[in-house]
Amino acid sequence: MQTRIGLAFAAVLIAVTALSSPHVAPAAHAAGAAAAGQDSSTLDDQVDLAVTVYNSDIALVRDVRDLQLPRGAFDLRFMDIAATVNPATVHFRSLTEPSRVNVLEQNYEYDLLEPDKLLRKYVGRDVTLVRRRSENGQTREEDVKARLLSYNNAPVWQIGGEIVTGLSADHIKFPELPGNLYTHPTLIWTLDNAGAVRHRVEASYLASKLSWSADYVLTVGREDKAADLDGWVTLGNASGTSFRNAKLQLVAGDLNRVREVMSKAMNDEVRRAPASAGGAVMAQEPFSDYHLYTLGRKTTINNSETKQVSMLTGTGVPIRKRYVVDGQAFYYRNGQHPGSPIKDVVQVYYQFKNEERGGLGMPMPAGVVRVYQADSKGGTQFVGEDRITHTPKDEALNLKIGNAFDVTCERNQIDFEKIASNIYELEYEITLRNHKAAPITVEVNEPIGGTWKMVRSSHEWNKTAAWVAAFTVPVAPDGTVVLKYRVRVTY
Repeated sequence: MQTRIGLAFAAVLIAVTALSSPHVAPAAHAAGAAAAGQDSSTLDDQVDLAVTVYNSDIALVRDVRDLQLPRGAFDLRFMDIAATVNPATVHFRSLTEPSRVNVLEQNYEYDLLEPDKLLRKYVGRDVTLVRRRSENGQTREEDVKARLLSYNNAPVWQIGGEIVTGLSADHIKFPELPGNLYTHPTLIWTLDNAGAVRHRVEASYLASKLSWSADYVLTVGREDKAADLDGWVTLGNASGTSFRNAKLQLVAGDLNRVREVMSKAMNDEVRRAPASAGGAVMAQEPFSDYHLYTLGRKTTINNSETKQVSMLTGTGVPIRKRYVVDGQAFYYRNGQHPGSPIKDVVQVYYQFKNEERGGLGMPMPAGVVRVYQADSKGGTQFVGEDRITHTPKDEALNLKIGNAFDVTCERNQIDFEKIASNIYELEYEITLRNHKAAPITVEVNEPIGGTWKMVRSSHEWNKTAAWVAAFTVPVAPDGTVVLKYRVRVTY
């Protein structure tokens, strides 16, 4: 029975919205109220909107509307706001006469109109149950007047002089909309207007479930020498409302630090015009210890939408392909197959610098870089992806796209000798094979514990850290190179 009643509530909402109520004012009422001042505001009054989204699932909304406000004390219902608004962060002021309009009280109404809530509000009141009956091949509707006595697990009705449960209805008619249910989340201010009737007002607040992330596409040329980079902002809106024709700004920075500067952002940043930017890409500027990105045009962010906006482009960015072998501290011998070498993976990286002369130079927010490359037929294929952190200008980026197929590495410890009670000599042999048709250079990074000294090495090396020796080994096409080194270690 509950299921049938629940299904019928959808029809109730259509009927209820047509009823006159203090929350859904018809056009004639709105026109009449304009002369004396309005008691409610919707998106029709909006003249400007700015949204600043932080990469921490929060946004700052600045909503500017033109209103006619009655003189004296009155209540103003400010509707069409984000359902995820934080009421403690709301700020209201008149831009026309800031000192003449004062906020006496603020309420946030979020008891929204739903079929189940509507029925519960009618406990102790009369409604009309509509039941469909089939007679002689025809269907007719029968109205039953009933009083809802209780609605806990199921409704209990009083019909005439009888108490009825388990009664099924196709839909229910309600005479009016209760005064404490709202069709949208609504801010209600008690205002005192000692100034003019016409005002341009501003409401700013923080709302959750608005977030953004950066996504990048790196398209590498066939020769692995240059690439094109496109940066996109992926913006998600689950705030419960749409932001149409809004100025969009984004703040990139650490979540905890962003919270520390949030109040400053509300009081200062959103009240000045954003920096201008041309075209589809974004302009950026330093903001506190973070970076502020401004879209050079207005955009609409619909509710339950994922939107992508172009952020940056770079053409002909110089890149370098790297082959890297990272040794591990436990590589002393092959415990499973004594005498056999240990196979190492050869990692593949693309490296480039975020600099102006390379066509970039804008601070890059953290995000995922997806790498594509042209094939021999002129098509473009996906070759890997990697995540980057916030990257300032003039910093290098290293993107790992995977492990090499045609380049192999085998490691073997060929000697172990105890020189004294705490002094040892170890010798390693690392075999690199290149099955590609082009020459490559492999970077081999070897961890060495304790106090160590290189005794001899077949290739040049550098001490890149306290416990690391790095070798650069060129390998010819279809060639094999053996790297040998011996170290003396004191523990």
